[in-house]
Amino acid sequence: MKEQFTEDISMAITFLDSAKNNTTNIREFFLESRKFFKKIEPILASLDIENYRFLNQPNILKVEEEDYTDIKINKPSGYQVLEEEIFTDSIDTTTIIKHLELVSNRLKLIKKNASFKHLKTYHFLWLFRKSVIQIALTGVTGFDSPVLENSLEESKIVYQSLKTYLSIFENEFKDPDLLKKWNDEIDTSIKDLTANFNTFDRYNFIKNHTHKQLTLWNQTVSDWHVSFPFELAIKNNATSLFSANTYNHTYFSDKNSGEMTPEKVVLGKKLFYDKNLSSGKKMSCATCHHPDKAFTDGLKIGMGVTRNTPTMLYAGLQKSFFYDKRAGSLEGQIIAVVENKNEFHTDLESLVKTVLQDTLYIKNFKDVFKNNTIDNSKIRNAIASYIRSLAPFNSKFDRNINSIENTLTQSEINGFNLFNGKAKCATCHFAPVFNGTVPPNYRESEIELIGVPEKNDTINATISKDLGRYNVYKTPERKHFFKTSTVRNASKTAPYMHNGVYTTLQEVMDFYNRGGGAGIGIDSKYQTLPPDQLNLTKKEIKDIIAFIEALEDNLSEY
Repeated sequence: MKEQFTEDISMAITFLDSAKNNTTNIREFFLESRKFFKKIEPILASLDIENYRFLNQPNILKVEEEDYTDIKINKPSGYQVLEEEIFTDSIDTTTIIKHLELVSNRLKLIKKNASFKHLKTYHFLWLFRKSVIQIALTGVTGFDSPVLENSLEESKIVYQSLKTYLSIFENEFKDPDLLKKWNDEIDTSIKDLTANFNTFDRYNFIKNHTHKQLTLWNQTVSDWHVSFPFELAIKNNATSLFSANTYNHTYFSDKNSGEMTPEKVVLGKKLFYDKNLSSGKKMSCATCHHPDKAFTDGLKIGMGVTRNTPTMLYAGLQKSFFYDKRAGSLEGQIIAVVENKNEFHTDLESLVKTVLQDTLYIKNFKDVFKNNTIDNSKIRNAIASYIRSLAPFNSKFDRNINSIENTLTQSEINGFNLFNGKAKCATCHFAPVFNGTVPPNYRESEIELIGVPEKNDTINATISKDLGRYNVYKTPERKHFFKTSTVRNASKTAPYMHNGVYTTLQEVMDFYNRGGGAGIGIDSKYQTLPPDQLNLTKKEIKDIIAFIEALEDNLSEY
């Protein structure tokens, strides 16, 4: 593996250096280097995540806010940045050469320090599966080829690289027929990826290839007699990306959260609906998060707060909370609700006292947590566990992509393909959760500046007065940035955006089709949404909305 990796990364470096020294053929050299970068992607994206993120980051200012004394603002570089700089009408050679040097030097550093000595067989299986998932969730969406939309060709390169690496492990197969199945499946996937970016059938690719590959992967784990020391974001036995059994909720939880047991969920549900926890005994979590409205409240601005009430559904599959990401866990978010004078208007000590006055609660906590101590952390953990359980993955779309039924209309399928392709929705709302937590690592929930207007106005639009993330650390480059919410159950969560400015999905789609805020005359220096019009037809918009409506879950059990 190291020999193949060294050979490929060397070629990526060579072509970058050639581009730097011969700007006449800069496009050709860049594309060749990019091919070899894609060949090493399966290894690099798993074994050196931070360097991979640098090399493949979007052309958007990177702001890291640890606390008020540690705020880093870095200009991006890497292959995506180079693509945007090189494939444009007016080329800035000086800027391009600077980025070529940065990328080449980073690759040389990686090559020098790459170590494969610590790798075990399970590491290879993990990186192999991760690459398959990455192709499905970001590779075929245009996420990292924003200008050329060369994602399908690049996904073919990654698959071919996986096939090469798999051949190195030929002797691990007890069942030689299993290796043949892999080779045939990869060949068929590559063949099906030979398609037009805008018309590519992503729905059937995931249904018939990605899910089949996850099944083959599990068969390989058994065939090789491999065990894993722990689970990552996606469970080790997952065979679908669109299932309630796909995600390891512990990965997304606070490190002290413990296991999400059924008993803890039941206790958390009781607390979620208990109005006695608030100071006036008139408000519970469910007061603002109604199950019949997909755990929202249907209001433009939530009662007693300043922003639209987000859904609790799939909230546990994130890495940060509130629209401005000011909380790092569900347990942390609950503190803010408890102490907010317009919500529970109480404190953690009073919360505990209320629970201790109920003998049934005392028994429940003892049974669930296996000790006699009741403190605020256990109360918050129980509520958070119930919220984490609100990820059913049982919508019409899920049932179809998992082959449970065959009821999707062609319009709904077209909508998914557009959402993940031409409309570029999935470059921020990543499948299968369709929120901003970036697969396949699921380490970060993105915030974006899309230019949401104060009023539903396309003539004299002004940006919403809410400064979003800026209010947390006062970083100027983060004004009007908000966390990317899930699109799941959006058919039931109107009105939309942090300020509830849009009342229909049609209005939301019109906003995006125009190019976000930039398309309605709002000039935002750091807008992360591409300002170009999407040029979606009325039929295409109708199809996308049909797909979104197919993401509506059955919530009867909640």
